[in-house]
Amino acid sequence: MSQHTPSSPDSPTPKKSWCRIPDIYAVLFIFISLAAIATHFVPAGQFERVPGPNGRITIDPTSYEQIASSPIGIVDFMLAIPNGLMSAGEVVFFTFMIGGMFMVLRRTGIIEIGVDKLTRRFARQSLLTIPVLMTVFALIATVIGTQELALVYVPVILPLMIALRFDSVTAAAVALCATTVGFTTGVLNPINTGLGQQLSDLPLYSGYGLRVMAFVVMLAAAIFFVMRYARRVRQTPSLSLLSSDTSESEKRSLYQHADNSPALIASVRQKLAAVATFAFFAVLVYGVLQQGWFMMEMAGLFIIMGIVVGLIAGLDTDEICAGFNQGFRDVLVGAMIAGVARGVAVMLEDGQIMDTLVFGLGNLVGGLPTLLSAIGMFFAQLGFNFIVPSGSGQALVTMPLMAPLSDIIGVTRQTAVLAFQLGDGIGNILYPTSGYFMATLALAGVPWQKWVKFFFPLFCVWIVIALGFLIFAQATQWTG
Repeated sequence: MSQHTPSSPDSPTPKKSWCRIPDIYAVLFIFISLAAIATHFVPAGQFERVPGPNGRITIDPTSYEQIASSPIGIVDFMLAIPNGLMSAGEVVFFTFMIGGMFMVLRRTGIIEIGVDKLTRRFARQSLLTIPVLMTVFALIATVIGTQELALVYVPVILPLMIALRFDSVTAAAVALCATTVGFTTGVLNPINTGLGQQLSDLPLYSGYGLRVMAFVVMLAAAIFFVMRYARRVRQTPSLSLLSSDTSESEKRSLYQHADNSPALIASVRQKLAAVATFAFFAVLVYGVLQQGWFMMEMAGLFIIMGIVVGLIAGLDTDEICAGFNQGFRDVLVGAMIAGVARGVAVMLEDGQIMDTLVFGLGNLVGGLPTLLSAIGMFFAQLGFNFIVPSGSGQALVTMPLMAPLSDIIGVTRQTAVLAFQLGDGIGNILYPTSGYFMATLALAGVPWQKWVKFFFPLFCVWIVIALGFLIFAQATQWTG
């Protein structure tokens, strides 16, 4: 048994940082506790639920009434995390499946071969891959409105970013920031723009001109910010936020090779496996665009994809199963966090104060001066997004209230929808209650605390941009 040797009086004592962000589990447990405590002080209330667009259930904004209080007890609090995991089961399962599938692909060797070829192709213009990828990802998100595709993008581009001498934060930023810009501005996004306008009785996708401008400005800011960080990391690797991370060192040793190293050559079976991989991704795109597939359908496809591609590449069943198991282990923390984060909303829903919070936000915005009303709507949506990170869910709960309220306080309904879009979108990659976001960070191997240090300055810039567009819309009484 080893003995503990006390440090000498002269040895330096590590300094504690007073601004250190606590572990994500501690942060989420604090929020769950605060939500549970709030149910003892905030009056319980509810809106009547009525049929909305496309068969969705929304609220009747005139039906709010207080009901008997049902504060969270010890047993309910104890079940918050298990119920959160059950409620977020779709995200949790999807995270496991995509992690397992990509680990099987890595074992086939086709990812390393593909990365090697791309690295040699873009060796002289490595920074240009960032604006190209971000523009493509943002355009896809602004048309189909699936921010969750970042979960698919990150494992694909992570090896490439590492091989080009960037880091995992860069890979996460390319996927998350780009899809968030596209989703938030929602030029033709059916999830936030389309549903928000339907609930507000506006022509579908009207006002696209201003949203295109917001798309360009926000994307330009994101590209500049990500490229600036990536350039610093490439020139001075010690400046990476993950420079001391063991797993980051392992990724560098796996994907970064000397400039004069021989090119990797694919075998016939690996070439066939690569073709099969592209075919599966083509099926994925078709399913998302034409069949309305979401996480469960994609997860099922990834299971089949891992098995089929693995067999074509020459892996036996034991190797395929081992690949899935290793992938599951690698994303375990992220999958768990996605479920734990859902516990905050579970507490508010079980304590029946969710509708009360929505009603209170509406009254708060209604009491602001006309000049600040659009800004108030934005911050109300940004705050509510912490509790309900789902774009469609937030629209169905808040827009039936905000749309008629905008008529009363002198804000056009088009501006109210824009405030919802901007407030709903940009918090999705900051708040730890966003399940897909936390799962994406897990796939990239980026701790939430590190991401906050990286992203928060851009988050503040995006808020300033959002406020500028909202002030313009309010001043011009923008109707689209």
